[in-house]
Amino acid sequence: MNGGFTIRRATLEDAGAIAEVLRSVEYFTNLSELPFGECCQRVTQHLQDCLSDDSHSVYVALDEHQRVVGYISVHWLPYLFLPGPEGYISELFVHAWARGQGAGSQLLTEVKREAEARGCHRLSLINIRKRESYRRGFYRKDGWTEREDAANFVYTFERD
Repeated sequence: MNGGFTIRRATLEDAGAIAEVLRSVEYFTNLSELPFGECCQRVTQHLQDCLSDDSHSVYVALDEHQRVVGYISVHWLPYLFLPGPEGYISELFVHAWARGQGAGSQLLTEVKREAEARGCHRLSLINIRKRESYRRGFYRKDGWTEREDAANFVYTFERD
């Protein structure tokens, strides 16, 4: 282990542990209110989709007891206007009790390594300003630059 955590690719067997991480994040009440089995089923389906081809990578961080303490999900996107693909980090979450110990940084390092091996031009992510990671400058400290000239828009589909 480097820095106290082992980083490895996620497997379907990690779905329950990833669901636990997500349920521990205070922003996802929709998941914390679901019965755990339903939450696991949802995570399993999405994880299965991500693991089905080479356009996504999901890594988990394990502590010394081999417990999943966090994970990162990245999608490899070919942009026609860039000299190489972009890696879009859609999720990086660490259990609250494990934050500040290096798991998130190690997960980012692993994704950077893979991005370089893939010949990526850049990595991108969105960090919600009200989140603790933004307030403490987690990504800035790791060398990331906030785009001041771009706005992030979403279009949400209403579902029953």
